[in-house]
Amino acid sequence: MTTHTFTAPDGTLLAYRTYGDGPGDPVVCVPGGPADSRYLGDLGGLSAHRRLVVPDLRGNGGSAVPADVSTYRCDRLAEDVEALRRHLGLARVDLLGHSAGANIAVRYAERHPDRIGGLALIAPSTRAVGIDVTGDERRALARLRSGEPWFPTAFPALEAITRGNGTDWAAVEPFFHGRWDDAARRLQALGRPGNPESVALFGAEGAFDPPATRKALASLTAPVLLLAGAYDLNSPPSAVTTFAELFRDAALVVQPGAGHYPWADDAEAFGAVVAGFLGGRG
Repeated sequence: MTTHTFTAPDGTLLAYRTYGDGPGDPVVCVPGGPADSRYLGDLGGLSAHRRLVVPDLRGNGGSAVPADVSTYRCDRLAEDVEALRRHLGLARVDLLGHSAGANIAVRYAERHPDRIGGLALIAPSTRAVGIDVTGDERRALARLRSGEPWFPTAFPALEAITRGNGTDWAAVEPFFHGRWDDAARRLQALGRPGNPESVALFGAEGAFDPPATRKALASLTAPVLLLAGAYDLNSPPSAVTTFAELFRDAALVVQPGAGHYPWADDAEAFGAVVAGFLGGRG
């Protein structure tokens, strides 16, 4: 792994990490959060198949805090992806977005469809396309974990949060992982946002335009993959299935036993799907 920097058009110094040294063009992997992209690592060994370029979103990780904090908005972050593409000298980019990073990826695809080689959306947030996840959907999915030792504490906390009067987010963290062990706890901590202002402004007014984004995605000609974790409360398979239907021809995979970080729950299964999708276009 090596770290590099480039300068965005507004003068903000942005950082990115590279994993792997394979031939061909890299895959640009946009993190969620917004958080330090270290939590992605090399996506469970995906770098053995394709070289990965993993940027830190502005104001997070190694990237500088911008002079204009309105640039934390999701649609503005999409232009940092375009700046990175130009910096890398790529005519087209294979783009992978995880969680909230999927919002950035689809807003980029909306604005620069001819620059997309392939689009992989992993446990994607659906805010950019206006798909809501109901409390009932989350509760039904959560009940699948009723045999877990942490469930008696986690489920009441989830109930309170879905009612709008709960704040014990730590108690519900196990729901985002296929198994709740020390490795999952470390990953959860690593992916925790560290810049509250960037989180608060990510979805500020103007960040999303679901009708325009849906219209653009319906005509996208690039190959598309959506991968959901079967247990993921953040991005339930039902919501990701609806998301996939917005594209003219998207592949949809639900990874068994996985949560919001499917590469950590089963690297082999995750790698087989994503490397298979990306293979041959590097």
